[in-house]
Parts: sequence; C-alpha cells; structure tokens
Amino acid sequence: MVKSPFSGLHRNVPRSVWFLGLVSLFADINSKMVQSTLPLFLVSTLGVNLTTVGLIEGVAEATASVLKVFSGALSDYWGRRKELAIAGYGISALVTPIFAIAPTPLWVFLGRFADRVGKGIRVAPRNALVADATSPQHRGAAYGLRQSLDTIGAFSGPLFAALLLGMGQSFRTIFWISLIPAFIGVLLLIIGVKEPPKSTKAPQKSSPMVCPQSLRTRLLDIGDRRPSI
Repeated sequence: MVKSPFSGLHRNVPRSVWFLGLVSLFADINSKMVQSTLPLFLVSTLGVNLTTVGLIEGVAEATASVLKVFSGALSDYWGRRKELAIAGYGISALVTPIFAIAPTPLWVFLGRFADRVGKGIRVAPRNALVADATSPQHRGAAYGLRQSLDTIGAFSGPLFAALLLGMGQSFRTIFWISLIPAFIGVLLLIIGVKEPPKSTKAPQKSSPMVCPQSLRTRLLDIGDRRPSI
C-alpha cells in the first residue's frame, strides 16, 4: 500500500509550528479585516481621495519589505527569534485602536506605518523559528502547514469584515472587533511557541549586516579567476 505524504503530519510537524500557523491565522484575520475596509473608511468617512489612499498603502508596504531584511539579520545575530516575533505581532496589535479612533488621515497613515513596521519585524524571525524547530526532511510540510493557516486567515478576515458591514456595523466597530484575533495571536505565540535550545557550540558572532568571511573569500576567488580583458 502506498503511504500518503500526509500520514503522520501531526507527528512530524512540531507543536511550535502548529502554534506559529495559528498565530499567522489570527494575525491575518486582524490585518485583513482592517486592510480590506480601510480604503472605504478613508474615502467615505474621512473624505480622502484615491491618490492619498494609494500613497498610504504604498509607504506602508514598502516599509515592511525593507524591514524584513534587517529583522532577519538581527534575529541571526541576536539569536532570540521569539522575542522579535512577539515584538512584531505585538506592535501590530497595539496600533489597531488607532484606526478606530482616527479623526484625520494622518492618524491612519501613522497606524498603517506602525502596523507594517510590526510585520517587517516579525516575518523573518517567524520563518526562522519554523526552520529551527523542524527537522530538515519535514521542513516542506512545516512551511506548507504554516502558509495554509496564514492563507485561511487572509481569506477569513475580509469575509468577517463583509459580514459585519452587512449587519450594519460601522467601520470603527469593525476595527475594534479586529483587536480580538490580534491579541489571541500574540497570546498563542507567547504561551505555545518554544524557541529551540541553542547549540552547545556557540558560533562566532559578527555584525548582523556584514558579509560572512566564507562568502567574501568565495567572491574574491571568483574575481581572481575572471579573465582579463
């Protein structure tokens, strides 16, 4: 009988990865509930034009993309990935009330900027935690599980927001309700995810943004072999 690739998934994927997947699910519900309704809120309630909406979202997403590079290097250097992930998810949860009480577009801009700072901080350490906690032969399943739960959250967030709008709830009420999954996610991360113990052989630390010696040596070797023109 052919063995299914999904058999034993619950045994092969560590407990911490399941919790990280649930954290991603609840965090995405929060994020997408806000993100899917925020443009409508800006235009219909705060009277913002579409150009300003695009500018707010563009700056916010660019911030997250840039910070991912630095947070990943910092997590390698510091070696405390869980704390960075908690900080990232915590920032995004704590700034959610800004949208609910925002009197002007500037408040929304600051809230979105801070929210994406949180995302930029948490993504790389979270992914590294998945790799650290999982044996090499099961990392594909672990990443797939976490991403699947993340996608469920990304789909559920706008759906919940649409249902609440259909029930006559205001945008500000939706933002307040989105706080619930945000804090559930942070709580699950704190109590459910265990950072793997560090190796007894401590690696030599270097600056988080410095090119490793082995890579520099390899690049210099390639340069020496480059044919002269």
